Amino acid sequence: MGTMSQVVSTPPKKSNAVALLRNRRGLGFVALTLLIAAVVLFPIASLVLMAVGGTNDSMNHVVRFVLPRTLSTTALLMVGVVIGTGVIGTVSAWLVMTFRFPGRQFFLWALVLPLAVPSYLGAYAFVEFFSFTGPLQALLRGLTGFESARDYWFPSVRNTGGAAFILSLVLYPYVYLACVALLKLQGSRLVEASRALGRGPLNTLFGVLLPLLRPAIAAGVILALMETLNDIGAVEYLGVETITFTIFDTWLTRRDAAGAAQMTLALLLLVFALVFSERWARNRQSDTSGNKKNSAIQQQELKGPWPFIATLWCLLPIILGFGVPLLILGGYAVERLDTLSDRRLHQALITSLQIAFSAAVLTVIVGVIMVYALRLRPGAGWLRLLVRFSSIGYAIPGTILALGLFVPMAVFDNWLITWTKSWFGVSVGLLVTGSGALILIAYLIRFLAIAEGNIDGGFRNIPLARDDASRTMGQGAATTLVRVHLPTLWPALSAAGLLVFIDALKELSATIFLRPFGMRTLSTYIYDYASRARVEETGVACLIIVVLGVLPVIIVARRLSRPS
Repeated sequence: MGTMSQVVSTPPKKSNAVALLRNRRGLGFVALTLLIAAVVLFPIASLVLMAVGGTNDSMNHVVRFVLPRTLSTTALLMVGVVIGTGVIGTVSAWLVMTFRFPGRQFFLWALVLPLAVPSYLGAYAFVEFFSFTGPLQALLRGLTGFESARDYWFPSVRNTGGAAFILSLVLYPYVYLACVALLKLQGSRLVEASRALGRGPLNTLFGVLLPLLRPAIAAGVILALMETLNDIGAVEYLGVETITFTIFDTWLTRRDAAGAAQMTLALLLLVFALVFSERWARNRQSDTSGNKKNSAIQQQELKGPWPFIATLWCLLPIILGFGVPLLILGGYAVERLDTLSDRRLHQALITSLQIAFSAAVLTVIVGVIMVYALRLRPGAGWLRLLVRFSSIGYAIPGTILALGLFVPMAVFDNWLITWTKSWFGVSVGLLVTGSGALILIAYLIRFLAIAEGNIDGGFRNIPLARDDASRTMGQGAATTLVRVHLPTLWPALSAAGLLVFIDALKELSATIFLRPFGMRTLSTYIYDYASRARVEETGVACLIIVVLGVLPVIIVARRLSRPS
């Protein structure tokens, strides 16, 4: 019995040893994830410290005179964007998914094209389009015989309403894509049941589909609002004082970093509210769609004038959100082909490509580390929460990131210069703020969620049995990642890298603040000329950004063309 007792008691010890080894497996990836989370948290923590360290006089001025005005303007702009993106995106998705009309297959993917146009380029294009010398007023004068601006009234886009109009045209695809995705997953059964009950299209939309689409609409609208809060180029050009622009102006023009930090706290509260709302909406969307397989919706043939109306409805957002900017900016490019030989443009393009490529590689590597750490420790709830928190950067406006990174790093650079001078008699220069490193860090924080989403999807397609087999053969976590997972993950990594690369090329808000003296990217090259009312000289640069921005649309188009 004693021998049997020893035999029986031995396996638990072995099991405990194996459990201990498993707990140690991937500790390096977990440690790196903690470090990444600290990097993401750093700018937020530094902003809080700056705001608390500000004077009471500065805080009183901000609360009494600045915030009420800027928050009301921001709220009006957000309401306009909610209405614009919600209506355009929802109705367009309903039309292309439930009806058959001329051009439907084209509209299915072409309605995503406005995402290729950054909001600041949309603003530059529409100001020209609506100006006295622009094509719209020129056509009006040609048709009516008017000669001067005093002869007629014409709306201006340099106001809050104009900003909401322009931002809605380039951001509605967020709502459109969310609605199309949910209709592909869940729409067929409800649409067919509604039709069987004799309900018409409008009754089906308002009585059946809108309740279903509410979480998707909310998720898409919230993403559009996050982009609205991040925008600085468009609102500045249009003369709209949002809270983001006011932070920008307070920091750079008034040289009041503490006051700017105090305003960012109000903006951060709004951002976090949007983030939690977006997560809630996505959870609701997942609960709504469930795991049931769904057949494709049978499109209903439109008759009478409705095919024309549906075609016109879907065509207008594409023309206004993509066609007009392409026409105006392309016209600038043709008129100023001589800028192709401009060395400043060449340098801006090279710098943009270098920074965007570096940001894409860095972000993909970090995304792989964090997602793989979760795969190694699936039961660690705290780690999952940490990874989720680290992906919150996509919601933080670039202006806030820049302020939270630049000010403390400038203090560090100055301290390092003083220290090296006192001890070694030499100055090391601005190692951090003068090297462009902060731009890469800001891009990493901003675009990490994009990389994580694609990489996580790739890992989900790899069975855990491969990890177990590799572990059985004595391979460590890093070896398993490199030899087993990375070859399979290549499509997901490529897609993630491309999306980050394109977004980094277009990024303006953070780049304005964090670029070292003398450094130009394509976005800041365009911004500098626009600030001097010389946008027409940047047509080639604008066109490069728009054309490159079409690449993610091609990826989305391929996904939309897949069956549900």
